Amino acid sequence: MVSGISGLSGHRSLARSIRTLAVVGAILLLASCSATGNEPAPSSTPPPPPASPTAGNAIPDLDPNRFRVWLAELRQEAASQGIRPAVLDDTLNGIRPLRRVIELDRSQPEFTLTFDQYLGRTVPAARVARGRQLLAENRTLLGEISAAYKVQPRFIVALWGIETDFGRVTGGFNVVEALATLAFEGRRANYFRTELMLALQIVNDGHISAKDMRGSWAGAMGQSQFMPSSFVNYALDYDRDGRRDIWSTRSDVLASIANYLNQVGWRDDQTWGREVKFDEQVDRSTLSGSRSLAEWGKLGVRRIDGGPLPRRPVIASLVTLDGPRPRTFLVYDNYRAILKWNRSTFFALAVGLLADQLDGG
Repeated sequence: MVSGISGLSGHRSLARSIRTLAVVGAILLLASCSATGNEPAPSSTPPPPPASPTAGNAIPDLDPNRFRVWLAELRQEAASQGIRPAVLDDTLNGIRPLRRVIELDRSQPEFTLTFDQYLGRTVPAARVARGRQLLAENRTLLGEISAAYKVQPRFIVALWGIETDFGRVTGGFNVVEALATLAFEGRRANYFRTELMLALQIVNDGHISAKDMRGSWAGAMGQSQFMPSSFVNYALDYDRDGRRDIWSTRSDVLASIANYLNQVGWRDDQTWGREVKFDEQVDRSTLSGSRSLAEWGKLGVRRIDGGPLPRRPVIASLVTLDGPRPRTFLVYDNYRAILKWNRSTFFALAVGLLADQLDGG
């Protein structure tokens, strides 16, 4: 999901090389922190069953009477901000706090994945094949969007694929009900209340109906899994029909993805990075910081096939994944742009590697 629980913060720089454990909670695999807000966003794909509650993640009391009082106050606030009574009726009447949403928010991963296992799930051969097909089918549209927003088509399609399997899995929760649950529950009340008010505004503006505003348990919406704040900031009405439709209008979906990347600093004259290896005599503990490709080459860093690094004036940093099969990547500014979409190192690397495979088709 993008921004909001899709995460725009963190990873401001890789001034020193990052060493990341080669295991990550399964929840990171399923998450797509969509483009919105300031926290990472969970995926629309159902996560594993939650772990047993502990003192730190026990499910709070979701008293329906207290919720009704809270909701009445929220309704008054929304009305004061210009949300029409009919929209408030459509979105808020009959909603209740969803225990399942709190369980998913509090759940702990029950197993871990190595990076290779993660790639097997996020970049399977079937997704690569489907991505190549969609890249070809939408070549004209993607070419127009790429020219307008300066993002290479393969990266637009790769994000689309990893977020929602090209729009196939977008989440089945009522977004308003899920956000209301999280705002009421209180752990991150201010953040989710802001997202909830923006979701009401999106319905009020006519971009989507209340019944069709569905998404992940954390409120990430549509084929791009934008949180409401990301929708407000980055979603586009590319076909100019008066609606920013990231749910069912492909041109709006793809243009919105490109616009997000463009706005967070994407450079279409660069790729994301590449996997690398070292000369045998290199002391890897001394390799840190951001350097030019030429400097990295002098220090013994090579392409994964042993060839020299490109001769380009690009600043790069190392990302090293420890584990059963250690892997090292030399990453550029576009990698850091992907991290603003989703703060997971595994996610950002997977997007880049999928894009490479689409390009190689």
